[in-house]
Amino acid sequence: MPASTIAILAIYLGFILLELWRSNLLSKPEQTRDDGIVELVSTVVLLGLTQPAVLFTSAALAGWIAPQYAGALSDLNVFAAIGLFLICDDMMQYWWHRASHSTKWLYNLHRAHHNARYMSVRLVYRNNLFYYAMMPGIWLSGVLIYLGLGWVYAGYIVVKLLVIIGAHSDVAWDKPLYKIKWLSPLMWVVERTISTPATHHAHHGRHADDPAVNYKGNYGNLLFFWDVLFGTAKITRSFPVNYGVENLPETSLGEQLAWPLFGRIPETAEPTEEAATTTA
Repeated sequence: MPASTIAILAIYLGFILLELWRSNLLSKPEQTRDDGIVELVSTVVLLGLTQPAVLFTSAALAGWIAPQYAGALSDLNVFAAIGLFLICDDMMQYWWHRASHSTKWLYNLHRAHHNARYMSVRLVYRNNLFYYAMMPGIWLSGVLIYLGLGWVYAGYIVVKLLVIIGAHSDVAWDKPLYKIKWLSPLMWVVERTISTPATHHAHHGRHADDPAVNYKGNYGNLLFFWDVLFGTAKITRSFPVNYGVENLPETSLGEQLAWPLFGRIPETAEPTEEAATTTA
């Protein structure tokens, strides 16, 4: 098993144990039977099938289209290589995520991630099964691996998942640090650079009139800097009262996992600015 895979599993397991200890991992507020099924199926399919298949397929296509460029970037400076992944993977995921909150059919693929009325490491891979298969950043990462940057990706993905898993956990690592006055300047930089629990929880908040909520923003995954750069950032150092979506009809298990193959999510597939002003 690759060292990067072991590191990711260790990080995930660490946060799982932390939630078991501090916040009851298996019994979250307002959870339903469908929540556990969606999370289990989407996580297993992504890690066991979708992500490996996309990376392999994109690299294979790159080899078929441009065989002369195999390994062409293998001697690239490590900082330049990291920069390529930040742009081609992380920034692209920012725009994919942002588009998923402004395009109806994409939101149909993403709503499962927001349907949970709680925060947890359980949500990290919770999405419609087609959502990640279509994510441009994963396809571009496969091309960069083909070009010889697999050694950089192995470290990059560990750091990215450390940030993302931490940002979803309901055991917020940043909350106690905000209370330490002399750390405030450092946290000012941190919360504008990477996704933290406070900034990402804001994106999962349920009610638009909650000052800590920014459902139409805070889209960053590894880097929160993209939100700062592109004008979608909201930083409050506070946490939403409730999580989930409001003013939308219930959606079925089949719709969450495999829309459009199962069911039909209504035309108004995402809270509008007007509807979101009413607390459900």
